[in-house]
Amino acid sequence: MAPKNKIISKEDIVSIYMNEVLEKGEKPKSVYHFVKDKDFTEAEFYSFFGTLEGLEKEIFRLFFANTVDLLHKNTDYSEYDMKNKMLSFYFTFFEILTANRSYVLQSLKTDRNPLKNLTQLTALRDSFKEYVSEILTDEYRLEVEKLQKFQEKAIKESAWLQLMMTIKFWMDDASPAFEKTDIFIEKSVNASFELMNVAPMNHLIDLGKFLFKEKIYSK
Repeated sequence: MAPKNKIISKEDIVSIYMNEVLEKGEKPKSVYHFVKDKDFTEAEFYSFFGTLEGLEKEIFRLFFANTVDLLHKNTDYSEYDMKNKMLSFYFTFFEILTANRSYVLQSLKTDRNPLKNLTQLTALRDSFKEYVSEILTDEYRLEVEKLQKFQEKAIKESAWLQLMMTIKFWMDDASPAFEKTDIFIEKSVNASFELMNVAPMNHLIDLGKFLFKEKIYSK
């Protein structure tokens, strides 16, 4: 519970909400039920969040934001190539998830319908896809500019699916210190970057352009 006369912050509300969900074993039925007996009002809640669902989405977005903040505190991070930036993101992100594992497991298993549980991850999804765009380098871009937008969208979507698969693996991981998740991260990220190798695709595009020109100008 927040101390009396304290100006409540977004982070305070997030912390109080997470603690309540863990202690009571369920989510509050409404904003009214959530703020009842707290040292802040519904008006103060609504100054930061429109709904409880919005608060839940913000929790996972904050996990992401804290991950990126930690990455940028490493002076070597900016010199990493794309693959090592992604590996660093994964290991740091899952350290943060592990520190909040009880909440994550409970919140993502609350509803019997998995899709309803995954709505909490929409803000995380948007932030993560933006992050992938930011770290995407020319090494993984097609030379044909017209195809780059399509390629980037495909990379972002596949990267998000990979993150979701890793979260699911981590949730089911019962190994000490979640060491199997660490192995899964390294192998899956390495495999995905092998598949992203654009050299063969560029060669195919060059061949297609050559054949097209030969067909046009040979007539």
